[in-house]
Amino acid sequence: MLPNYYTVRGFGSHEIDIEKSRFICYIKEAKTENEAQQFIAEIKKKHFDANHNCSAYLIGENDEIQKANDDGEPSGTAGVPMLEVLKKRGLKDTVVVVTRYFGGKKLGAGGLIRAYGQSVSEGLNAVGIVERTLVKVISVKVSYKLLGKVEHAIRNSNFHLEGVKHLEEVDFELWIKVGELTTFKEWIVELTNGSCQIDESIVKYM
Repeated sequence: MLPNYYTVRGFGSHEIDIEKSRFICYIKEAKTENEAQQFIAEIKKKHFDANHNCSAYLIGENDEIQKANDDGEPSGTAGVPMLEVLKKRGLKDTVVVVTRYFGGKKLGAGGLIRAYGQSVSEGLNAVGIVERTLVKVISVKVSYKLLGKVEHAIRNSNFHLEGVKHLEEVDFELWIKVGELTTFKEWIVELTNGSCQIDESIVKYM
């Protein structure tokens, strides 16, 4: 698994006008090809009256799945330029659909390539890009006499505190970057003079 990667911030859309044609870019995070295809189908249904609903997506840790569809535009003038923008931004697990309503003026092959690329680029800027970081879910249990000291130290550290449970002991749930796991363990053991129980759980992306 990658220590970190970039993807889009959920779902969003952005519209631009070029030579009286409307280009509406829809963007969504998609972790599987099925999710990407469902999203494309939803946009096509929503804009069934559009001249074109072009699409592109990148799926997988190493971009194993890459698809581009011109949806009636001249070959290579829509889907591929859209896909190239995703690649240049270094994005993973991302699907884009650009809906075009023709405004009456032909743009030519070069104009279409620029228009679809611009639509996706501006769409990404509007929706936003986020970094996903691989973390290990950690449980740290301490006695109540250490509650104040440990909670204060954690909240003032760079480690991510997800939650605190007050049970027989105080149970801190932390999400620790995989590369910082050893450093965290050494730090928490020193902080508590060894009076803590550390349990490791799942690995996930934050």
